Amino acid sequence: MFTEDFTAMSGLELMRWVQSEKPTDMPNIGALLGMRFDEVEHGKLVISLDTRADFTNPLGVVHGGIAATLLDSAMSCAVHTTLPAGVTYTTLELKVNYVRAAPPDGRTLTAEGTVVHGGRRTATAEGRVLDDRGKLIAHATTTCLIIQPED
Repeated sequence: MFTEDFTAMSGLELMRWVQSEKPTDMPNIGALLGMRFDEVEHGKLVISLDTRADFTNPLGVVHGGIAATLLDSAMSCAVHTTLPAGVTYTTLELKVNYVRAAPPDGRTLTAEGTVVHGGRRTATAEGRVLDDRGKLIAHATTTCLIIQPED
């Protein structure tokens, strides 16, 4: 089990820990979907996954929820990289625009999230999902509620 005190880590430290350690025994959506943390910087995060058949909707293409989850994860984790230890967040709003379908043929989808505004109470970010051919699959914006320890 983990000996790390996640509450003592800044958001950037925690995201870099996840990137380097790739924990497999910590339940999370990233592990469920096979997400990889490709880049972790202050205010920016890049996550990828490989599509597969069990990601499909009844039409046989990757369900839009996969792109939405990638976007929510990349954008909110980008916000997390800007937060000090002990400060957390939650997604208040997520707006996704779908551009094209992704086939479930094992191609890589990559989501980049970038913080647009970081405040004491709210933060906003934007993101894009591209396939491994550089084609835009979806783009989004989010607003996150910043939760201070005294809240």
